[in-house]
Amino acid sequence: MAEVAETERNDVREDGRRPPRAVVGSHRVEEEIFGKVFDGKIIRRIWAFVKPYRRQMYLAVFAVLMFTASQIVIPLLIRYAIDHGMAPGAASDHSALRLAIIGFLIAILVNYAASYVQETVVGGVAEEVLFDIRKAMFVHLQRVSLSFMDKTEVGRLMSRLQGDVNSMQEFLETSVLSVGDIALLFGIIVVMLWLDVRLGLLTLSVMPILFIIRLFWLPRARVAFMDAHETNSVTNGALAEAIHGVRAVQGMDRQRVNFNLFDDKAHTNLRAHLTAAKYAQVMVPIVDTLTGMAMAFVIVVGGSMVLSNRLDVGVMVAFLFYIQRFFDPIRSLTMQYSVMQRAMASGQRLTEVLDVPVDIEDAPDATVLPPDMDGSVEFRDVVFGYNPDHPVLKNVSFRVNPGETVALVGPTGSGKSSSMALIHRFYDVQQGQVLVGGYDVRALTQDSLGRQIAMVLQEPFLFTGTVFENIRYHKTEATREEVIEAAKTVGAHEFIMRLAEGYDTMLGERGGGLSLGQRQLVSFARALVADAKILVLDEATANIDSYTEMLIQKALVKLLENRTGLVIAHRLATIREADRIIVLQNGQVIEMGNHAELMANGKLYSKLYNLNYASFDDIPEEALDKSASTDSQTCDMRHET
Repeated sequence: MAEVAETERNDVREDGRRPPRAVVGSHRVEEEIFGKVFDGKIIRRIWAFVKPYRRQMYLAVFAVLMFTASQIVIPLLIRYAIDHGMAPGAASDHSALRLAIIGFLIAILVNYAASYVQETVVGGVAEEVLFDIRKAMFVHLQRVSLSFMDKTEVGRLMSRLQGDVNSMQEFLETSVLSVGDIALLFGIIVVMLWLDVRLGLLTLSVMPILFIIRLFWLPRARVAFMDAHETNSVTNGALAEAIHGVRAVQGMDRQRVNFNLFDDKAHTNLRAHLTAAKYAQVMVPIVDTLTGMAMAFVIVVGGSMVLSNRLDVGVMVAFLFYIQRFFDPIRSLTMQYSVMQRAMASGQRLTEVLDVPVDIEDAPDATVLPPDMDGSVEFRDVVFGYNPDHPVLKNVSFRVNPGETVALVGPTGSGKSSSMALIHRFYDVQQGQVLVGGYDVRALTQDSLGRQIAMVLQEPFLFTGTVFENIRYHKTEATREEVIEAAKTVGAHEFIMRLAEGYDTMLGERGGGLSLGQRQLVSFARALVADAKILVLDEATANIDSYTEMLIQKALVKLLENRTGLVIAHRLATIREADRIIVLQNGQVIEMGNHAELMANGKLYSKLYNLNYASFDDIPEEALDKSASTDSQTCDMRHET
C-alpha cells in the first residue's frame, strides 16, 4: 500500500484536508446489491463480453438441451423394454428388446457427445470472457484519472476485483447448465403427467412443502451470503495491506498486534462462511427427504394400481426413475440461487470500475506537441484544488524559460507537488492555464506531452523485469548502448555491473534486491534515456544517503544539460545551484529569484535559511508563522510609507 500511503500523505500535505475515501465494497452498497437476485442491466453488461462468443454459447445451449433430452428419454426406453419386451407372452418376441437396446446406445452416445461439447465449450467461453473482462479492466484502470485512484483503497480494490472475476466465472459456467436444469424439470413434469396424471399429481403434491420451506430459507440465506461476501472482502483487503506494508509492520514490531487484528477478521469471515455454507447445504437433505416421500407415495399408490392391473409395471418403474431425477434440478437451481446472487453483486462492482469516468481525456482537436518545442513551462493565474472548494494553488503565475533549472521550495502544504502534477496534466486546473512549450496542456495529446516530460519521484518505482528493461521503460526503442551510457552518466553503471547478471539481472517487485539509493539511480538513468525536454524531480534526493546524493548532484549537471528542469527539494543545500528559486506558501508565490537575490531580500527564504535547518520540513510551525507574520508587517509598513 505504499502508493496509497504516499497519496494520502500528499493529500494532507497539499491542502490540509483529506478527500472523502470511496470505501470499496461498503456494507451498505453490498446489501443493496445483494437485494437483487437478477439484474437486467448487469446481465446486459455481461452479455456485451459474451456476445463475441454467442455462436459457441448457442452450441453449448443446444448441447445442454440434447443432454437433457437424453436424460428424459432413458426412463421411457426402460418402460418400453419392460412393458413390451418382458411382459408375459412377449418372451419370444425379442424385437422390442433389440429396439430398446438400440435406443439405449443412441441415448448414451448423445449423452456423451452433448456432455463433452457443453463442458468443453462452456469452459472455454468462460475463460475467454474472463480474459476479456480482465483486459478491459486493466486497460481502463491504466487510463482512469488519478483523482479516482487517490480516493480508492488499492489493496482492497484489487482483492475484490479478483474475487468478483472468479464469481463471474462460476456464474458463466453454471448459467448454461441451469438452462438444462429448467428444461429437465419441466420435461419430467410433462412426461409424468403424460404417463399417468394421477401419479404425476401425487408426485407434485410435495412441491408446496418445498415452496413453504424456501419462503423461510431465502431471506436468511440472503443475509448469510451477504455477510460472507462482505467479510471476505474485508479480510482480503487486510491481507493485501499487510503484505504491501510488511516493512512498516516489521519496523514497528507490529507483527503480534497485526496478527491478532487479522485473526479477528479471519474468524469473523470463517463464522460467516460456515453460516452461509449451512444455509447453502440445508436444502440438500430437505430435497432428499422430499424425494424419499415422493417415491414412497408412488410405490404405495402405484403398487396397488399395478396389482389391480390399472397401471403397467414399466410406467411405475419409469416414475421411480423420474422422481429420482425430478429433485436434482431443484437442488441444482437452489445452489444456483447463491451463485447468481454473488454474480449480480460481482457484476455490479466490475461494471462500477469499468464505468469510472476518465476525467482527463484528449480534446477532439488535440494537438501533438512538436518534438522541437522549446521546453518552456508557464503558469498563468492557476487555481487548483483536489477539492474545488479548498484550492491548493491560488492564482499562481510563473514562467520557466527553456533550459532553465528552477527549484520550487516551501513548507509542507504549499502546493509544490500539485504544481508538478499539473505540468504532466495528471489533473486539470479549475482556473487559469498551464502551458508547456507555449501550448495549453489541455489542447495537447497526453501521449505527446508524456514523451516530453520525464519525472523522477521521491519513491522510485521499478517494475518486475531486468535492469535493462527498467531503464528503457519510458523509451522502449532505446538501444543497449544508450542504456549503458545513461547509467554511466548518472553513476549507476558500476553497481549494475556488480549484480549477478549485470543489466540482465531480474528485479523483483518494486525493485526488490536494490537499495533505495540504487533504485533512485536507476530511475535517473531512465529519465536520461527518455531524452525529454522537461525534467521534473519531485523530492528525488529526499530519502537517500549523502554519498548517493553527491553522485546524483554530479549526475544532475549532465542530466539537466539542454533541458528545462523543475526541482522540488526540501534540503536547502540542494536548492542553491538552481538558476531560480520559487518560494511557495499556502498555495501562493511569495518570492522568486536566485539564492543570492533571495538571501539579500531578507524575506521568508533568507530567514528560514538562516535558522540553519537542513530542510524546510524540519522547520517548526511556529517559526514559519513567525517569519510569515514578520514579512506581512514589513509589507504593511512599506505600504504605509
